[in-house]
Amino acid sequence: MAKSSELSLKNRLFLKTYRWRRIDPVPWAPLEKPLAECTVGLVSSAGFVPPGVEAFDETVRGGDSSWRKVSADVDPSTLTDCHRSESFDHKGMEADPDLAFPLTRLRELADAGVIGGVAREHVSLMGSITVTGPLQKQSLPEVAAHFREVGADLVLLVPV
Repeated sequence: MAKSSELSLKNRLFLKTYRWRRIDPVPWAPLEKPLAECTVGLVSSAGFVPPGVEAFDETVRGGDSSWRKVSADVDPSTLTDCHRSESFDHKGMEADPDLAFPLTRLRELADAGVIGGVAREHVSLMGSITVTGPLQKQSLPEVAAHFREVGADLVLLVPV
């Protein structure tokens, strides 16, 4: 994680003036069955895109709040980094996409019986969205419906 002194002046000013939101109470839903019986989905805000899928639009003011399906059988090394933020070093997640989209680790947990299975599709979002209305009102309800459709019992959120 970068120290604020390591960021550009533009990014330091942005972070200083950004209106951070607080959610209280934090929404929570308890598991309805043991983890070893749960099908797990994955949501990452790394902005990764599978081969042949349209990239996130970096020109959308406030951030592209759309989302992309990622098949469970995708090779994480084929995912393309389309994250627009310059506020962090992308080298780590580009060298090892499992850092930001831990699909290989999820498969290992399923193979070891720690989780019941891996959802057949996952979701990639763009992080660094400063205008959150479209994300909250349209994209997130669609993502929730998608995970119900693919039978996910729980979803792991991997923020970037």
